[in-house]
Amino acid sequence: MTMLSEPTDTAGLPGPASQHALNTPGSAPAAALPSSLALVEDDIEYAEYLAQYLHEQGVEVHRYGDSNDLLADRSPYDYGFYLLDLTLPGVDGVELIRILRKRTTAGIIVVTGRRDTDVFERVMEAGADMHLSKPVRFEQVSMAIKAVQRRSSPNPVQNPGLSWKLDTLQAELQAPDGTRIGLSGTDMAVMECLLEANGAVVSKNTLNERLGRPLTEGPDNGLNATIYRLRRRIEQATPVHVPLHSQSRKGYQFRAALVRV
Repeated sequence: MTMLSEPTDTAGLPGPASQHALNTPGSAPAAALPSSLALVEDDIEYAEYLAQYLHEQGVEVHRYGDSNDLLADRSPYDYGFYLLDLTLPGVDGVELIRILRKRTTAGIIVVTGRRDTDVFERVMEAGADMHLSKPVRFEQVSMAIKAVQRRSSPNPVQNPGLSWKLDTLQAELQAPDGTRIGLSGTDMAVMECLLEANGAVVSKNTLNERLGRPLTEGPDNGLNATIYRLRRRIEQATPVHVPLHSQSRKGYQFRAALVRV
């Protein structure tokens, strides 16, 4: 098999956003891999090799060739992580994400060869944490899992009593650990919207209006890419958990104290 060495576009994002930050030097230290995960993949050979690779990294992998097999299991929602394909026998992969997300906060990564133009939008709206396009190296799958673990897990570096600070004069965001992150004009516009919302969800239309972009009722990969790059910019600068979250079909929310300085 050639999948271990083939180059790949791992982001599932259009344009510059497709240069996935998994390979970016200077990223903050990643969290450890989960002790166990569910792999839902109907390609038997691919699933076998990927499971073997993850097992060698210390992960107990439970394989399912059919989404219905997972849902019919005794404890389908108790895994610490989920790796899913989209084209599956039984429940469609996107619907499976929705089902899982209603019952678990565990990490969910989609690894698929599907090339639909709206596939990234659909899986992220359904509740996935990341989308990887096949062919993808197993090392990159492992790094993606660690990145999602770091993003979703509580981090002892962050003191709940400390605030994030938005410096509008210097165009910088200061993390609770004191790290200062330089922001672009687009980043500043997004952060100011989140600041004004005071913890509430900011709709996609509100963000697009602030950014001077046309409003849309369909998939909005441009805004998704903007938020993705902003979050990665912060993650690369500080190990503090980034409280910037998407709300399915609604918008985005900053779930931490954020003040203007």
